[in-house]
Amino acid sequence: MDVLLRQLYQDRASEEETLAILLVKKEFLPLSVTDGFDVVIVLINHNQNISWEVKHYTLGERRVSFHSLSQAMMYQTLIVGNHRRLVDWLINGKIVFDRNEFLKDVKERIDSFPPGDRTKKMTIQFTKMLRRFEEGKSLFYNGHHFDAFSNMMHSLHHLARLSLITHGFYPEVTVWEQVKKIEPQTYKLYQELLKSEESLEKRIELLILATELAIHSKTVLGSQHFLSLLENSSEELLSVADLMSLPEVEDYYVDLELLIRHLVEKELIESTRAATKVEGIEKIFYRLKKK
Repeated sequence: MDVLLRQLYQDRASEEETLAILLVKKEFLPLSVTDGFDVVIVLINHNQNISWEVKHYTLGERRVSFHSLSQAMMYQTLIVGNHRRLVDWLINGKIVFDRNEFLKDVKERIDSFPPGDRTKKMTIQFTKMLRRFEEGKSLFYNGHHFDAFSNMMHSLHHLARLSLITHGFYPEVTVWEQVKKIEPQTYKLYQELLKSEESLEKRIELLILATELAIHSKTVLGSQHFLSLLENSSEELLSVADLMSLPEVEDYYVDLELLIRHLVEKELIESTRAATKVEGIEKIFYRLKKK
């Protein structure tokens, strides 16, 4: 098996653009997400033309999934958190090739979780939590209780990830095991919701109240990345189009309008109006609220 595996990746290790290769074997890492494959091979490269390419192989009775992704895609995934399985692979996978200790440095970056990475990742999770909360609350008050509960539980998951990031940890596949050790009050809320004998309606009401309190307490911390952009902007007044065009907000662009509205309501930023060429129509601009 190992000889056949090496034949799949050893030629790629000699290519100049290959930075690192690692193996994830399901038999040794049962909690890792491998999508039903016995082995996952992950190759990180310099090739920006292939963001993420997957090939499938069989080695006798064993099935192998070969993932080739660019260095840029890897870093984006670590920040956005939309492929948590990759974080798991990078942390737990066996390194079989590592040019100039590239992957060793990546692992150290994950362990140290630099403040710049952490701040942006917190805002991404906060905006996702806010989105799910607003949609869940709207569904609940319109009588769609099952959909409301689903959204509110997703909101709670984003709260859990936000809590982990706040404490300097990357959210892994087993998020709630991490939360149980690091922020037991959030874990207790999750446990109570799952085991509660209250009606679904009562559980959603509890979740809405708890999430509202969490959003209130974590707004400044969760919005820090976006607020720092406003603080450091060369322009005092910015339209929503100006804000959406900032490269730094690309990873939470889809929820930016909701975040802006929330921050206006919390009086962390303020809106101002300016006349347009058409009488009676004014354009809205935003700025950091002056202290």
